[in-house]
Amino acid sequence: MNRRKGMAGLIKALSRRQFMTGTAAVGISLTAMPKFARAQGAGNVVFANWDTYIGETTLDDFTGETGISVTVDTFADVSELFAKMRGGNVAYDVIVPSNDWVPRMNAAGMLQELDHSKIPNMANIFPRFLDTPFDPGRKYSLPYMWGTVGIGYRKSAVSGVPDSWKYLYDSDEYSNKIALLSDCGTMLGCALKYLGYSLNSTDKAENEEAADLIIKQKKNIKAFAEDNGQDLLAAGEVDVTMEYNGDIVQLMTEDDDVDYVIPKEGGILWEDVLAIPANAPNVDNAHALINYIHDAEANQLITDYIQYATPNKAGYELMDEDYKSNEDIFPPDDVVEVSEFAEYLGEDVSQMREDLCTKINAA
Repeated sequence: MNRRKGMAGLIKALSRRQFMTGTAAVGISLTAMPKFARAQGAGNVVFANWDTYIGETTLDDFTGETGISVTVDTFADVSELFAKMRGGNVAYDVIVPSNDWVPRMNAAGMLQELDHSKIPNMANIFPRFLDTPFDPGRKYSLPYMWGTVGIGYRKSAVSGVPDSWKYLYDSDEYSNKIALLSDCGTMLGCALKYLGYSLNSTDKAENEEAADLIIKQKKNIKAFAEDNGQDLLAAGEVDVTMEYNGDIVQLMTEDDDVDYVIPKEGGILWEDVLAIPANAPNVDNAHALINYIHDAEANQLITDYIQYATPNKAGYELMDEDYKSNEDIFPPDDVVEVSEFAEYLGEDVSQMREDLCTKINAA
């Protein structure tokens, strides 16, 4: 087993108790910056984001404030976004990759350095998020939201809380009522966690064992969901699904029969970020959009709608106590301690995993 330790400091920082106290300090000081620098001028900004991962009126409000129109393109997972960008046929201004993709995109020359002077609302971000192992000094990215990957389930359809990855990977108890996320790293990573290995294992035998486990389980799996496990759960097509916590929390507000759990083996911790591609045609407008997203009121409206954990202290403080005390959004310390952030493991390991996922899909 090759257990990498590079994200340990960030994992430690993300317990709910530490998150709420907000006392950690880093080498960037932004407290003197103004609350919100209004962008001037018109034009357009092309925003590549996950589906339904923004406030209902955020982009219209941004246009109203700045005169800048927004064109949105959505993607199902970051590998799709990466492939589009690597193909060279798209020109986005702002993108929302996950933490482990930032160093990979940067190594491929896909990102440009941010001009922090154009993002005064960095002052609203919790200090601990302003320096990370995957992007020291936040040269290329700023945090958007963070959260977990665990299991969403229908309470009336399960015999007990499905608190182990076993129910998705190694059991026929919910045969044909199981969904896994189709993203390769996520699908293999959670299988590795179940097998007792690191999410970030680079060991070929361990990764092959995880792939073989999924292939064996395929007969019991209803769907490999791109990013719609919550929809399958809502429609009754599955009873247990691997999913992002915020998607399930959103569903829980509409359906009392749905709940969320992080398995005892641990889940995935993640941070989604805002970044500007190297070939962005509207760089000033891109900075203006990122700055607007980190305005306190704008961020509160986004957070209230999508129900993920915000790294924006000013927006967080505007949220109600139900949000702040929700352990499905802010996992307790013992859950954080057994969970891991995905890391960029190099192109050789990425290719190995992609080959294994091709094998899974073909089986």
